Amino acid sequence: MTLTVEIPDEVAGALASSGQEPVQAILEAVALEGYRTQRLSESAVRRLLGFSTRTQVHGFLKQHGVSSHYGLEDLEHDMHEADRTVALLKANRSEKLP
Repeated sequence: MTLTVEIPDEVAGALASSGQEPVQAILEAVALEGYRTQRLSESAVRRLLGFSTRTQVHGFLKQHGVSSHYGLEDLEHDMHEADRTVALLKANRSEKLP
């Protein structure tokens, strides 16, 4: 979707004076507020800002003082997936042994 937003010249000038393109500054502000209020997921922030990895999103959020929504449930899920991956690797390794 393409949106057109009009902002006053002095606001655009203030954004540009920091060395940042006004459009990029607005996109980042939307991404930060969207994530902070849990309206945007980490994945949505990644797509909105054109990042290719979650690590880039994490760095962006950290740089702007926004804490991750990563909680105990997320940790448990990641640990389960890591255990499952290790089990698959071990099974594949043992199948290849003579």
